Amino acid sequence: MRLTLWTDYALRTLMYVGVNDGRLATIAEISAAFGVSKAHLMKVVNKLARLGYLETVRGKNGGIKLGRPPAAIGVGAVVRDTEEELAVMGCLSDSSFCPLDGCCVLKHALGEASLAFLRVLDRYTLADLLAPREALAAAIGAF
Repeated sequence: MRLTLWTDYALRTLMYVGVNDGRLATIAEISAAFGVSKAHLMKVVNKLARLGYLETVRGKNGGIKLGRPPAAIGVGAVVRDTEEELAVMGCLSDSSFCPLDGCCVLKHALGEASLAFLRVLDRYTLADLLAPREALAAAIGAF
């Protein structure tokens, strides 16, 4: 399964903000740390805030921080909330008849694989991703 850049940026943003232990981070810092467009990152942050993963603070000294404890942010939930299409193949997302023999078996197998992928991600939280805190902070230039 291939995730979109949107989900990649969402997970990176959560990791960056999470490693900062409550200090407000800015979109500019996150953008610089990961080489991501500020405009695109603003959209990602906005969605994460609407979903409750982030809390935004407006004003001169504003920024973003986690909206929940890291242990309460499931990686699988973030992926489900940020990906528009989770099917491994486009044919899995529609219920149209497939003219090929064995297509139903193929759809079933790929659907099962998609669920297995998400179940593995469900075993991890943001706290798990932040476990190597010092190394992670150094790698992304946080603090």
